Amino acid sequence: MKQSEKRIDLHVHSLVSDGSYTPAGLAKLARERGLSGFALTDHDNIAGDAEAAAAAQQEGIDFIPGMELTVEFENRKLHIVCLGFDAAQPDFQSLYCRMRATKEAKIAEIIQYIAQKGIDISLEKVQPFAYGRTIDRYAIMRYLVSLHLYDHAQPLWDNYLDPAVRLLDLEVNITAEEALPVIHKAGGVTSLAHFHKNIGFKGLSRLEQEAAILRLHQLGLDGMERWYPNYTAEDAAFAGYMIEKYELLPTGGTDFHGSNRPEIELGTGLHDNIAIPYAYLEGVRAACKKNFELEKEKQAGRAN
Repeated sequence: MKQSEKRIDLHVHSLVSDGSYTPAGLAKLARERGLSGFALTDHDNIAGDAEAAAAAQQEGIDFIPGMELTVEFENRKLHIVCLGFDAAQPDFQSLYCRMRATKEAKIAEIIQYIAQKGIDISLEKVQPFAYGRTIDRYAIMRYLVSLHLYDHAQPLWDNYLDPAVRLLDLEVNITAEEALPVIHKAGGVTSLAHFHKNIGFKGLSRLEQEAAILRLHQLGLDGMERWYPNYTAEDAAFAGYMIEKYELLPTGGTDFHGSNRPEIELGTGLHDNIAIPYAYLEGVRAACKKNFELEKEKQAGRAN
């Protein structure tokens, strides 16, 4: 395979959050699909990164650790794809632990709410669906998936999990203003995911979307997704325009969820409409190196 033909996927989910493949299984699938690299970007969770990294090395493909972070920004919920960070960095660890505490809170109450809706569910029945020993909202989702209530996972959130989260006052997320600098401190880069969705800037005019993304960029956002499976031609053109005008870092991915979103294929998206060049992975690595070096300079300046 020539360098120009190498393809990657920088937006991928495992069963650590709401995908159906193990982290190691994704590495194997990526090689089988002919990809040269991928990033694991589970929702608000990095628990699968080490497993995926080891498996990618064994499969002979590149890997970038990642996470799709949920943030609040101007009364909207956004998803930020975070890539290449050092998970051991103290400020990142502090932010991550706070976030995980929220995501793992009141699990018994969420289960009770769902049971009151007539679903056969209990803490004991959910436990086997936890990744490791931790029961979180995604463990509940995986149990609900096993009941075959729907052919997609999204209605489980719409009808059961999200209403429970709102009722129990758990809809609390890190702000973009706080999160973006912390990812930089950890040597990582940040990219706005699917700007066109409700978890994004859907409903705003193009001028309003441009202004909002520019404000995020001024707060430290590095880039945005140039490729996404259900972009319209106009969405894709707008993403390209923003990336060129403001020199944003281009990223992209399929938002692969395996059987929980069966129409989307790893690396190729919806009916082969995705082809993310290897240069994007190289660009992410270069930006991570730059952020890491800038943070080192800041630390050295404080020490002096």
